[in-house]
Amino acid sequence: MLAPEWMKNAKFPFGCVLIANRGEVACRIAKACKELGLSAVAIYTSSDENSPLLDLCDQNYFLEGQTLHETFLNIEAIITAAKATGAQAIHPGFGFLSESAEFAKEVIDAGLIWIGPSPESIEIMGDKMSAREKMKSVGVPLVPGHEVYSTGIKEIHDELIEVSPKLGFPLLLKASAGGGGKGMRVVNRPSEMAEAIGAAQREAQTAFGDGRIYVEKLLTKCKHIEIQILADGYGNIIHLGERECSLQRRHQKVIEECPSPVMEPRLRNLMGAAGIAAAAAVTYMGAGTVEFLLDGDKFYFLEMNTRLQVEHPVTEFVTGIDIVHQQFRIAAGLPLGIEQKEITMKGHSIESRVYAEDPSSGFLPSAGPLLRLKMPQGPGIRVDSGVIEGNTIDTNFDPMIAKIIVHANNRETAIMRMKNALKETVLLGLQTNIEFLHALLCDDDVINGDTDTNLIETKWPNGWNPPEDPELFALGAIACTIYEENGLSSPLHSNNNQKITNDPFLKLNNKFP
Repeated sequence: MLAPEWMKNAKFPFGCVLIANRGEVACRIAKACKELGLSAVAIYTSSDENSPLLDLCDQNYFLEGQTLHETFLNIEAIITAAKATGAQAIHPGFGFLSESAEFAKEVIDAGLIWIGPSPESIEIMGDKMSAREKMKSVGVPLVPGHEVYSTGIKEIHDELIEVSPKLGFPLLLKASAGGGGKGMRVVNRPSEMAEAIGAAQREAQTAFGDGRIYVEKLLTKCKHIEIQILADGYGNIIHLGERECSLQRRHQKVIEECPSPVMEPRLRNLMGAAGIAAAAAVTYMGAGTVEFLLDGDKFYFLEMNTRLQVEHPVTEFVTGIDIVHQQFRIAAGLPLGIEQKEITMKGHSIESRVYAEDPSSGFLPSAGPLLRLKMPQGPGIRVDSGVIEGNTIDTNFDPMIAKIIVHANNRETAIMRMKNALKETVLLGLQTNIEFLHALLCDDDVINGDTDTNLIETKWPNGWNPPEDPELFALGAIACTIYEENGLSSPLHSNNNQKITNDPFLKLNNKFP
């Protein structure tokens, strides 16, 4: 792929980038490096020895150790890898150490270029209480809440009981550090307060090493809207419009889209301005996302993610701006070169996250080998993945296998394109949520854009079961017979020396309504 126009006269202060991550985001960054003429370094463990990432990168560095803390969370080992391979910059991707102010500081102190915001920005926005106070100081709307500075369950309990009449039940206790739903507890009445405080503190301490919590009014029937920000080192900040991420479960997003089906220009401008104000308040530099809850025509600051978002491709499809390229550009000390008035949104984009999980068992994670893998292709379809057929998915890492992203002229066509893409996806060897994703896109509320953050858990509180289809049993029996006739021990195992045409087991994988 040819380098973008702005690269012709650009000079990077780095030529080699270490990718401090794995899986699909690491592959995404490695491809961006190639497009910009940069050398890429992968770090990997024994779990990644057959990863396609290793073929995408110019150098591969093996991390000794078995646990995450010994490998992808080991700051010293990662910086050592960068120096040993001659990398001059580090891109953290998302997850792992991407929002670690300590990691960013150590990278900079080691004389390397950190492809991300400053450690100070990460630290302020990573602490939910300090972020709320900073947003309050610049007039960004906040969910009604209360920051807790007491210590000890009794003192916190007494303080929250005192402020709760003003906030009103139900309340949501939240960890000041971290995210992803850890350290969160709903409190419906005063009698539940003490137990919820203890549970939230314990979970927060275990997950983040920080047991501090604060409280917010629990808003229901809200949409989750986020604003994509780009900011350079010269005070230029723009937003790339919004993404809607209301379809989520246990605070983890499932399907995202851009633009939001309920957004109108005035509200977009207001939320975009609030996102820019939030970034300016912490002298932000790089790509970041400011998240809001939308309640009717009122919106409230939720948090800022100081990194690349999983769902960034939908914004790239609609705006035509490569966000990872922009991260490299900003880290290289170049100005944005884009003004807000130049940002246009064309068409509609949807992303579905394909997870290794069993919807019929309460969406519990699943594991196993990818014995058969066929991803969709065609106009307006993009697949971001970090696995190939033959790889194994285990429970030591995030269960996301791939992201399927589509783009079309309008939302109705984008939904149809995504449904067809999901039908074309073949993934055998373990349980996935592919059929559930398709069912979601057939739901009337989703089709009408009448979604909120509780939709999935309200409609399917105990999980989702596909509709019964007697044809599946007959199809399965036929598949087993054909495989046995071809000398295969199981329909889920393949023989490199034999090919089966009109494979009924592939049809068995995708029985959609």
